[in-house]
Amino acid sequence: MSPFLIDCIGYAGLVINLYSMSTKGEYKLRLISLIANIIYILYGALIAATPIIVGCIIAVLLHGYHLRRLRLNKNSND
Repeated sequence: MSPFLIDCIGYAGLVINLYSMSTKGEYKLRLISLIANIIYILYGALIAATPIIVGCIIAVLLHGYHLRRLRLNKNSND
């Protein structure tokens, strides 16, 4: 894969992450951040950056946990 395409993947993750910070509501923020972190994991794998991969895997797990918690709380309130 060309360095340009790899950089585009990294920038896509950055743009999606920045967009998530402008959203309203915790659920939407966490969902979009989770997507951005999955893209960062791909980017980290492509550039062989273990710290990026590990950090983003942890972030994906945390966002997934909180998304599940938010969904369960919403369902119990209905």
